[in-house]
Amino acid sequence: MNTFQKNESKETLFSPVSIEEVPRRPPSPPKKPSTKICGSNYPLSIAFIVVNEFCERFSYYGMKAVLTLYFLYFLHWNEDTSTSIYHAFSSLCYFTPILGAAIADSWLGKFKTIIYLSLVYVLGHAIKSLGALPILGGQVVHTVLSLVGLSLIALGTGGIKPCVAAFGGDQFEEKHAEERSRYFSVFYLAINAGSLISTFITPMLRGDVQCFGEDCYALAFGVPGLLMVIALVVFAMGSKMYNKPPPEGNIVAQVLKCIWFAISNRFKNRSGDIPKRQHWLDWAAEKYPKQLIMDVKALTRILFLYIPLPMFWALLDQQGSRWTLQATRMNRNLGFFVLQPDQMQVLNPLLVLIFIPLFDLVIYRLVSKCGINFSSLRKMAVGMILACLAFAIAAAVEIKINEMAPAQPGPQEVFLQVLNLADDEMKVTILENENNSLLIESIKSFQKTPHYSKLYLKTKSQDFHFHLKYHNLSVYTEHSVQEQNWYSLFIREDGNSISSMMVKDTESKTTNGMTAVRFVNTLHKDVNITLSTDMSLNVGEDYGVSAYRIVQRGEYPAVHCRTEDENFSLNLGLLEFGAAYLFVITNLLCLEALVQYRIEVVKADILLGGEHSVFYH
Repeated sequence: MNTFQKNESKETLFSPVSIEEVPRRPPSPPKKPSTKICGSNYPLSIAFIVVNEFCERFSYYGMKAVLTLYFLYFLHWNEDTSTSIYHAFSSLCYFTPILGAAIADSWLGKFKTIIYLSLVYVLGHAIKSLGALPILGGQVVHTVLSLVGLSLIALGTGGIKPCVAAFGGDQFEEKHAEERSRYFSVFYLAINAGSLISTFITPMLRGDVQCFGEDCYALAFGVPGLLMVIALVVFAMGSKMYNKPPPEGNIVAQVLKCIWFAISNRFKNRSGDIPKRQHWLDWAAEKYPKQLIMDVKALTRILFLYIPLPMFWALLDQQGSRWTLQATRMNRNLGFFVLQPDQMQVLNPLLVLIFIPLFDLVIYRLVSKCGINFSSLRKMAVGMILACLAFAIAAAVEIKINEMAPAQPGPQEVFLQVLNLADDEMKVTILENENNSLLIESIKSFQKTPHYSKLYLKTKSQDFHFHLKYHNLSVYTEHSVQEQNWYSLFIREDGNSISSMMVKDTESKTTNGMTAVRFVNTLHKDVNITLSTDMSLNVGEDYGVSAYRIVQRGEYPAVHCRTEDENFSLNLGLLEFGAAYLFVITNLLCLEALVQYRIEVVKADILLGGEHSVFYH
C-alpha cells in the first residue's frame, strides 16, 4: 500500500477549519541611496541613532540610580515600600516594549513611534523633576507627581526600546551584513557608556550639590531629563537621512494566534486514527504558512533556553534597590574617593566595557588555542555560576551587617544612656526593682555610660524614678518614657543643686548609615551653628538640645558658631559614616561626647571605636 495515499485519506478526519491567510507584508519601497560615513559602507544616519541611544540610556540609568534613595529620604517611605515601587517601575519598563513593538509594527512605524513616545518620555522626566522640588506642594503632591512621572517614563523608555536598535539595522542594505553586525556592537557600547557615565555623575549631583538645604534630587532628575531632550533633538535631526520602512503587521499577534491555533487544532483532532505530527506546531499548517511555523519553532527553542534569565535579572536588578540600601550602611571611603551609595551601580557598566574586549580579544582566544570548545551555552552556564557566587557574597555581607546592627527595643522596652554634665562624678540609681542593678558604676564628669542600658517597662508608657548622688547631695527625680524608644538622661548642675532632663533620641534606623550630629548648649545665650553653606541650626540657651541633623561624612575643623555678642569656631574632627555624634558646648569649650549609639555599619568596631572625650580650646 502506498503510505502517502494512506496518510492522505486520513487527513479527511480532521475537523474543518477556516483558512485564514496571514496578511502579506506590503512591498517595501525602494531604498534611496544613503549618505555614507567617510566613504565607508556605514550610513551616516546611524550616527544620529547611536548618539540618541547614548543620551537616552544616560537619561534612564541616571534617573534610576538615585530613585531608591529619593523614595527613602525625600518621600520618606520605608525600605520595603521603596524597594517595591522601584521594582514595580522596573517591571513596567520591561513590559511596555510589547506595547511599543505593537504600535510600531501595526500602526505608526518605528520612526514615528520613537518620536512620539520620546515626547512622552520627556514629559515624564519634567513631571518627575517637579516632584523633587521641596517648595512645590507637600508629601501628597510629591508622591502623585513622582508616580505620574515614573509611569510616563516607563511608557516612553519601554515603548522605544524595541524600535531604536531595529531601526538602526534598517539603515543597512542586505549586502552590508558585516557592517550591520559591527553597528550593533557599537550600539551596545553606547548603551553601556551612557549607563556608566550617568550612574557616576547623577549620584554626585544628588549628594554633592545642596538644594533647599538638602540633597538635590531635582537636579539629579533634571539633568537626565535634559539628556532625553538632547536625545530627541539629535534623533529628529537625522530624519531626512533615515530609511523608514512602513509598518509590516503585528508579528507578536501572529505568533500568538499561530500557537493558539496549533494547540486548539491538536485538541480537536486527538483521535487515535489521526496520524501524529513531528512537532506540535505542525498542527497549525492548515491555517498558517510554513515559514511562520518554522520561525515560531525557533522562537520556542530560544524561550526554553531563556527560562533561567528572569530569575537572574530579578536578582541583578536589586543593585538599584536592596544593594543600594546595603551601601548606605557601609563605609564607602576608598581613601582617594568617597563613593556615594547609589554609585555602587557604576561597577556593572564599567566591568561590561572592560570585560567584553578582554574576553573577546584575549581570554576566549587563549581558550580556543588550548583546544577547548567554549560554546555560547557554556559561556552562559559559567556566567550563571559566577552570578550565583556574587549573589551569595552579597547575602553574606548583608548577614554580617545585620549582625553588627544594634538591637532594637522591643515591646515594653526602652534603651537609656546617661550623660553627666556636672563638674564631678555622679552616681545614678534606678529605683524600679527590675532595673536597679543596671547603672552600677559612677559616671565621671562630662562622660556618658559606656553603652545604652535596656530598661523593662510594666506598661507601654511608665514613669521612672532615679536617685542622683553628687557629693553630699542626694536628689530624687522622675521621668516618663514610652516603649520602643531611645532616651538620653542629661545630669547637670543647677546652682547649688543638680537636676536632670530626659531627651528622646532618634532611632538608629533613621540615620541608616549616614552621619548625624546634635548639640547641647550649656551657655546662657542662644548659639547659632553653621554646619555648611546652606545648613545652620539654632540651639537654645541653658541646656537647649537640637534635633539630629544629617551631614556629609568628612573633616569639620572649623564650624562657625555665633551668639548675640560673640563668634567662635568648633573643631568637630572627622565625622565618620554610620555614626551619631553628640556635642556639648560649655563655657565656649566644645566637648565631643562620643558617638551616641551604633548605627547599622559594616565596620562598626573600627568606625565607632575608641570612645573618649576631647576638649577643644
